Amino acid sequence: MTADQKIADRPRRSAMYTPGANKRALEKGREVPADILIMDLEDGVAPDAKASARVNILQVLGEGGYGRREVGVRINGVGSEWHEQDVAAVATSGANMIVVPKVDTPEMVVKIAEHLEGFGAPVDMQIWCMIETARGVLNVNTIAAANSRVGALLIGSADLTKDLKAQHVPDRLPLMTSIQLCVLAARANNLTILDSPFFDLSDDDGFLGSCRQGRAMGFDGKTLLHPKTVAGANAIFGPSKEEISWAHKITKAHQRALAEGRGVTLVDGQLVEGLHVEEAQRLVLMAETIKELEET
Repeated sequence: MTADQKIADRPRRSAMYTPGANKRALEKGREVPADILIMDLEDGVAPDAKASARVNILQVLGEGGYGRREVGVRINGVGSEWHEQDVAAVATSGANMIVVPKVDTPEMVVKIAEHLEGFGAPVDMQIWCMIETARGVLNVNTIAAANSRVGALLIGSADLTKDLKAQHVPDRLPLMTSIQLCVLAARANNLTILDSPFFDLSDDDGFLGSCRQGRAMGFDGKTLLHPKTVAGANAIFGPSKEEISWAHKITKAHQRALAEGRGVTLVDGQLVEGLHVEEAQRLVLMAETIKELEET
């Protein structure tokens, strides 16, 4: 897997967690319009249900039917009694990625990569690292670069807030330095980065505000806890009609400018140069890919 292949050539606007103990919810995931489904063996599953949840996940993955969605499995953390069995099970499950909680060091990533290879995982199975501790944040760049299988970073704000002994506040100011370090590491290593869940399912406006904040900070998408939040995340992390219209407009204007020997032009009073057109083309490609995925 090359560095350029680490970022999917498809949107990752929404990634919904589904408890592995709830087989009906796992099956209903086939109908959820999230870009990614993350079947959960960790926080969403009680200790006495871990083994049966693993069986459920292997069964539904074996049955397939998830279309072109990406499907991953969040395993139990390094050092837990279920960890190695989880890695062994996921390695040949058909999942696209293994999601690892509380990644603190690059050595943890290397060890999991070695286990995946030993258990016969396909070469394109990715490792997605959850950054949810102070140590993980301080090591995030080396974690991101630890192994070619690393494909994404995921912020775990609940555990991170606890680890920092910070407070949960709507603007997430206590987490801002940590978030920015993670975004920097993701971009420096050409990885996807997903924002943490919004936990108050009764606060629709708060959820949408959190999505807007996440997109403004540079996240590719958001991890989610309920199907009702998928549409909002998809809308905010995907390009709007206005953005696509603007993208086409500045692309055409820039092409005219280049034909006239100019590298810079003005469009509606705004300066436009090559870097703006590159971002515009990225948004257009994303919109086309979203449309293609929705039609299949």
